[in-house]
Amino acid sequence: MQPLRRRRLSHFRTIFFSALFSVVGLAVTAFVGPIGGTEAVELERPNIVFLLCDNLGYGDVGCYGSTLHRTPHIDQMAREGMRLTNFYSASGVCTPSRASLMTGCYPRRVGLDRTDPDGHVLRPLSPNGLHPDEITIAEALKSRGYATACIGKWHLGDHPEFLPTRQGFDYYFG
Repeated sequence: MQPLRRRRLSHFRTIFFSALFSVVGLAVTAFVGPIGGTEAVELERPNIVFLLCDNLGYGDVGCYGSTLHRTPHIDQMAREGMRLTNFYSASGVCTPSRASLMTGCYPRRVGLDRTDPDGHVLRPLSPNGLHPDEITIAEALKSRGYATACIGKWHLGDHPEFLPTRQGFDYYFG
């Protein structure tokens, strides 16, 4: 047998048997379940701190490379927690991007995608806002036992039915 053909065959065998054993292993664990009647262990829930800042650039905080601004507390949270390095915004405008972030939906889906000719999406005391029936990340986290707070700019409606405390947040200051 030629050396190149022998290497290809050897490589094929390695991949084939690795895939076969992986599939068999997954199938066995899927059907067998826990061994010896062991009970499932509840994992500790992580603390979640989500920062959303208008006009904050990727490199404006120390943990992402800034030497211009000192952000020691944010840098510490990044070192001790999780850093997101690949993400996209559903919109470059405040209200649509916040609506998308809170709901996981496109801004048009939740009716907060249109801007007036002057660029405002929601004006002060606008009759519009994030509909109370939309499920927010705060409501999803609250259903898992988390305490939730929103501090700062909300910009998803000023009327009582649109405020953060009606959208799953336990506490709001803004």
